[in-house]
This record gives sequence, structure tokens and C-alpha cells, in this order.
Amino acid sequence: MGRAQTAEPTPPVAASHPTITHHHGRTRADPYAWLKDSNWQAVMREPAALDPEIRAYLEAENAYTAAVLAPTEALRRTLFEELKGRIKQDDSTVPAADGDYLYYRRFETGGQHPVFCRRRADAADGEQVLLDGNAEAAGHAYFRVGGCRQSPDHRLFAYAVDLNGSEYFTIRCKRLDDGLLLDDRIENAKGDLAWSADGATLFYTVLDDNHRPSRVFRHRIGDDAANDVLVYDEPDAGFFVGLAKSESGRFILISAHDHQTSEVHAIDAQTPAAAAVLIAPREPKVVYNLADAGGRFIIRTNADGAEDFKLVEAPIADPGRGTWRDLVAHQPGRLIRSMLLFRDYLVRLERVDGLPRIVVTRLADGEEHALPFAEEVFELGLVPGFEYATTILRFTYDSLTTPEQVYDYDMASRRRTLRKTQEIPSGHDPDAYRARRLAARSHDGESVPISVLYAKETPLDGSAPLLLYAYGSYGYSMPAGFAANRFSLVDRGFVYAIAHIRGGTERGYRWYRDGKMLHKRNSFRDFVAAAEHLVAERYSAKGRIVAHGASAGGMLVGAVANMRPELFKAVLAEVPFVDVLATMCD
Repeated sequence: MGRAQTAEPTPPVAASHPTITHHHGRTRADPYAWLKDSNWQAVMREPAALDPEIRAYLEAENAYTAAVLAPTEALRRTLFEELKGRIKQDDSTVPAADGDYLYYRRFETGGQHPVFCRRRADAADGEQVLLDGNAEAAGHAYFRVGGCRQSPDHRLFAYAVDLNGSEYFTIRCKRLDDGLLLDDRIENAKGDLAWSADGATLFYTVLDDNHRPSRVFRHRIGDDAANDVLVYDEPDAGFFVGLAKSESGRFILISAHDHQTSEVHAIDAQTPAAAAVLIAPREPKVVYNLADAGGRFIIRTNADGAEDFKLVEAPIADPGRGTWRDLVAHQPGRLIRSMLLFRDYLVRLERVDGLPRIVVTRLADGEEHALPFAEEVFELGLVPGFEYATTILRFTYDSLTTPEQVYDYDMASRRRTLRKTQEIPSGHDPDAYRARRLAARSHDGESVPISVLYAKETPLDGSAPLLLYAYGSYGYSMPAGFAANRFSLVDRGFVYAIAHIRGGTERGYRWYRDGKMLHKRNSFRDFVAAAEHLVAERYSAKGRIVAHGASAGGMLVGAVANMRPELFKAVLAEVPFVDVLATMCD
């Protein structure tokens, strides 16, 4: 008698409960709409409130997944140890100067949460723990620290915590001289915080029942939160509210925005009880953000057709649109991503033809220079600090082969100092790998950038398996930076590639426009063009490519799998946005 065959796991089948909807003169029956609990707002606050039928189905899906993946248990254990081995468990950030103190956060071996600390700038030791996330998490099934911020006088420390995964945060405040936790307690907050100049007033945002940050309140330390003053209330359900403090510390900035339009209100941090002043009223499809320098605001905006953004200046006393004057003119194809302002220097982070660039401008005379970098493909980031009157810019650099590095750059002397390199405890040799920037010709002649990573010994003869990742939505550019987990694939002979397809802004806002709405098909065809180019260049072969996308990228890989199934061996769709009509109607 032969051996009995092991039965294949049986996938669960979701029950059909058709829900009828009427939109745009069409009637639609959705048999699975019931899987979105109509009570979802309550479920966000209390997971136990989930409909029992939905819970039972999800548990059946989880059980099926566990059964299907059971034969891979040994490999998964191996991969888990590999991934964990690349994480430095006792890591810490580079300390950031703020007055007499250096602030930083660190992680402890075996700990799962950050420990927020400071020490005096004139002392090599003497650490003071401001908030120990591991100690605070004890006894809680879930714990997450949101925003946290020391007061300008360094006497108080405000922080936000989520204890159930709902993303509704509770704000607490403690005294730093003796560690006393104050009675102040603010519920249903988003987690972003801003202090008044005297450290006696705290501004914060709250979430409504639809989990939208919609209001800003002012809290006087020591008062009952029930008496907090409403500072701003956003009536448009499509707009979200954000809160920040300008780099100079002079203004509390309240932003209201959707995906295409924004406006900013400012409050003088010296007079926190004053009314918020509108900088410029919202205009459809006009986005702006700002910083202050002396008697003027410097504003990053896409107004007046500057779709790749420009920088303008306006007097603080009269900042309306009629006073805006160009400081850095719009240049099509050069996307100004962000800016960072110091007392004497303006720094902008921009992207040109898919590659990032840092440009420093001296405010006294407008002289500017760009920082040079040697690698073919890389990623940059600006690190905001606490100090305004400084010549030191902190930025991050990483690439497909180089772990993240933190630099301090003296904008006056133009000298850079390496402060930290991401440590890979299990070891990493950048010279063992190769990174390349390629360009694929799409169906309409557009050149699609591709970033490629592979091990030096991997043969480029078409035999290698390849994972091709892309997103291509909402104007989000895919960074070609370092990700330690990729090397578990690359070390096993995979080629890893990122297709910088339309729908992102790698080549400016036009790149985004050409991959959205009625032009969305360009995103799919760019991805196919990238796959075909990688085959033609012998990085892989048809039928040896894995298409990978997450969320909106899940829609992408779902589309290309239907368009060109012969190109792909597998499709990896993470939380895929594939029921587009139902989701957009929501």
C-alpha cells in the first residue's frame, strides 16, 4: 500500500450577502460589502465590537493561511532570524542640540519601544530618561508612542500614547525636574503637539468620529482638559488638519489640506491666546506651506501654474497672495519637495529626473550651491532640528547598497561630518553588491527610470529571478534607498528592481498627472515596459519575474497580471486596492 496523501487545505468561502447600491444612475450588487463592519467607528476604539460573522471569517482565513504556509515553517524561521540579525537592537539616534541639552531616543536589546532621553550638552554622561516606552508598555496588550515634545524652557515633556491600536491618542505631560506625571489628560488626540513660547500652553489636534483630524485646541497646563479652547475647526469633511511650529519658534502653524489644496493659519507663539491669522485663503488645486525669516514668510507653493513648486516671499505683516514675490522661480521637471529654514540659510530638497538634490542658499546675498554625491542612485532626507541660529544642516544619505548615514553639514565652511552609519549586526559589505539606474522606453516614448540592485556574483544572463516593485500613485516618489530586508532575496540570487512609473513625481508633477485618472493606464504600461526592458537587458527572463505592489500598487500589479500574464511568475499584492469602485464610493 502507498502512503496516504496529505489533504490540501480547503480555503474558506465568504458568504454572499448582496448589498444594493445606486450611484451615477447605475445599480450595483456587492455580495461582500458585509465584510466592512457598518460599526467600524466603534471597532476602531474597541476591537471586540467587531461583528461575530466577520470575525469568524477572518479567523478562518488566518487558519487557512497558516495551513498553506505550514511546509515553509523552517524557511520562515531562517528568514526571521536573518531579518532580526540585521536590526541593531540597542540603537540610538544622533543627539539633537536644543539650548543646553542634547535630545535623542534609543532602543534597548529585547525592548520593543523607544526610550526618550536627554543629557546636558556640556556633559559626556548624565543621561536623563524622559519617557521609557518599554516601562510604559508593561501590562498593555498594545502600546505606541505618538508625538512627543519638550517645552521651550525644558521644564515639561508632553507625549501621546495609543493603548489599543485605534490611533486615538491620549496626551499626557510630565515635569522634567522630578519626573512627576501631571494630572493633565487629553483624549481622542491625533498626536501632533506644539508649545507656546513660555511653555505654559500646549496646542493639539483631535480626531472626529470618522478618524479625521479636524480641530485644534489650546490647553493651559494644569487646567482641566474639558475647559480647553477650540482654536480651529475645519468644516470641510474632505480636509485634514495638521499642526506644527515654525523653525524659528515664532509661530504655531495650523494647516488644512486635502490632496490638492491647502491653507495655513498662524498664531504668534508669544501670545497663544491670540486668534489664528489666515495666511492666504484656499484656492482649488493650490498648495502651500511656509516658514518665517525675519520680517518675511518664505512659502513653498504651486500657485500661478508652478506645478513643480517654487519658493516665494511675503511680508509677515501682509502675507496675502497679492504680496507674494518669487524667490526661487519655478523650473518644470525640478520638483521642490521640501524646504528647511535657518536664520542665515535656506535649504531645499528637490528631485530632478528621479534623483534627489540638496541646495543651500545664503539668505544675505542669494548665493547657492548643491551638495555633490558620487553614487549612481541614492536617496536624501532633511532632518529638522531644534536650533534656528546655526550653520549646521543635518541630512541623511542612503542608497540601494549603502546603509543610511547621518551627516552634519556646515553650510558656511561646506564641510560635512559623518555622525552615524546604520549598523547591520549580522554584517553588510556594500562592495558585494551593484546598483544601477536604467531607463525603459514606454509605449508612448516616455523614458521610465528603473533602479536595480543585485549581488556582484549574480549572472546577468537572463537566468536570475527578479522582483519588480512599483507604486505609481498619489504623486508619491519611490525612494531608491537602503532596505536591509531585501538582501534575503538578493543574497539568494534575486535581482531587485524599482520601476519609477508615472503616477509618482519622480520626474516632476507632469509625471504624476500622466499617471492618474483617465491617464492611469500609463502606470500599468510603464510597469510592463520596465519588465520588458529588464528582460531585454538580461537581468531576468519572461516568466521569472515577481510583480510586487502594495495598496494602490496592488491595483497596479493586478492590472499588469491581466495585461501581460506571461511576463510574471508570481504577483505579490499587499493590502491591494483592487475593489476600486466600492472603495472610492466609500
